[in-house]
Parts: sequence; structure tokens; C-alpha cells
Amino acid sequence: MTKKVLIMAANGQISRLIEQPLLMESKFNDVELTLFLRDKERLSNLKDNSRVTLIEGSLDDIDDVRAAVVDQDIVFVGVVDHTIDNHQTQNVVEAMKENNGGRVIYSNVLGIYDEVPGEFGRWNKEQIGSGLPSALRSDEILKESGLDYTTLRLPWLNDREVKYEITHADESYVGVSGSRRSIADVVLRIIENPEFLKNDSVGIADPTTQTETRPVY
Repeated sequence: MTKKVLIMAANGQISRLIEQPLLMESKFNDVELTLFLRDKERLSNLKDNSRVTLIEGSLDDIDDVRAAVVDQDIVFVGVVDHTIDNHQTQNVVEAMKENNGGRVIYSNVLGIYDEVPGEFGRWNKEQIGSGLPSALRSDEILKESGLDYTTLRLPWLNDREVKYEITHADESYVGVSGSRRSIADVVLRIIENPEFLKNDSVGIADPTTQTETRPVY
């Protein structure tokens, strides 16, 4: 049975790390991939792939989002919603509900629940504090939406190999940094098994960075 997957902000680094195995690994042979981005020429190397559809559009435009989500089983949003009114998250939720639902995976940031302990937690809040209210509201919108959702509370990112520990909404965050490959791995696990981390807001980071007070690159 075909599984239709939409990646929004499809030219981002994490999105690209998700796209490659979806198109190359045999266990994902049933996936039809729709890639949504502002300029589809950025992914022109995929335009002739029979399993790929490229769509130009913006998360800021509800009509663009509506057109993209039609018939999609799983939607991954590869950017954090820092809009003042959270219209990007609202657009995705509204469009998916009009399309009879589906599974949504939405990027977010660590610290929205004051869940990052110690000196790093203090520093993180100092660095990104102005963006935390909108990020928190994005998670709340998903939680209240009635959709099957997962919020990914991302750490400070690096390009190391896959290594991570997952924490849940009511747990302290473990680690300060993690790799883009690790985030991609979690998304791929959800695509393979949509029940994984369903209706949860999760932290993902390399547990060996737990004692650090600044990001690890």
C-alpha cells in the first residue's frame, strides 16, 4: 500500500537527510514523496524521480498549504513556527483537518516547558527566550488540534552521527546538543511506524552532552 509523505521546508538540512533514505532504502519503497518549498529549482536534481512531486509554496499562505496536504498520509514540517500569531501552525492544522486528518510531525525547540535543567537551561533561555512563547503555542495548537501529532523539541544541532535519547513532555531534557542525522532518524522511524511517539512532545539530544554548559558542535 502506498504511503504518501509530504515534507514542508523540503530544502532544509534535516529535510534533505530524511529525503535521501526515503528514496534509497528498500523499506521505504512504498513511499510517494511530495516536497514543498519556496523555490523548487533548489531540488531540481529530484524532478525526474517518479516517486517525487515538487511543489512551490509558503507556509504563510493557507491556499498553498491546502494544495500541498491533499491526500497526504504523513506531513513533516522542517521549520519552527516563530510567527507572532502562529499562523504557520494554524495553516497546517486547518488544512490537514479539511483533508480528513493525517499524521503531522512538527519541528520545535528545546526549553518551551522550562524542561532544560542547570546552567545550560539558563543559557538557552537567555539565547532563545524571545522565541519561546510562539514555539510553545505551536506545540499547544498541535496538542489541541485533534490530529495525530508529534512535536520534536530540537537541541542545538551539529553534524555528528546518530546518537540520541528521547525525553517526553513531562521529563527533564537530557543533553544539550544532538545531530541533524539523529532528528532525521526519529522522523524516519515515525514514517515507518506512525504509532511511534504519537500525540507526544519529545526532546531529542545526545545524552553524552548532558554535562555541557554550551552547545557541542
